[in-house]
Amino acid sequence: MGNTKALALLRENELIERAKNRDHAAFEELVKRNQARIYNLGLKLLGNREDAADLLQETFINAYYALPKFEGKSAFSTWLYRIATNNAFMKMRKKKIPLVRFEPVDDQDGKKHFTEIADWSGDPKAHLQNEELKILIEKSVNALPGKYKTIFVLHDIEGFSTEEISKMLELSVPAVKSRIHRSRMYLRDRLSQYFHNRIGSGVS
Repeated sequence: MGNTKALALLRENELIERAKNRDHAAFEELVKRNQARIYNLGLKLLGNREDAADLLQETFINAYYALPKFEGKSAFSTWLYRIATNNAFMKMRKKKIPLVRFEPVDDQDGKKHFTEIADWSGDPKAHLQNEELKILIEKSVNALPGKYKTIFVLHDIEGFSTEEISKMLELSVPAVKSRIHRSRMYLRDRLSQYFHNRIGSGVS
């Protein structure tokens, strides 16, 4: 018990160094500090608890064996997210999750402005007006092709910056921004249809 309390007081970099030397208790403390966020990511990407739990286990097994190669150039949580998202992609491919197709979107004014549809995550009361709309948003996010869905979840829901996602997924910053933009445009169109139908039917 005393050792557990002592580990809980250590800084993350100290735990990492111990875990690299196969200190199992130190690694368990790292798991304890990060498991909730990895599980929640899996739930958002894969859509069910069973797959999220499998992803959680696979991610930390992979992390345990890859830990000696971790150089600390990025945050430990970012490194874990990279492992988790790669594993999630593999699960999506194996399960052959049906994905919606959507055409590239070009801004009419030629500028790279971003539609503010993402603000629903920061102000849920403004957009999640009822259960029907909440379900529509969830279905729309789940329908995004995997590479767009992952970046949308990481950026607009988990709050990672474009630079962090760029390092995490080994993509250029412009590529990350482009995928964020296209996913937002798709979601905007889906929500616009919803509100248009409600107005047309006289539902408020």
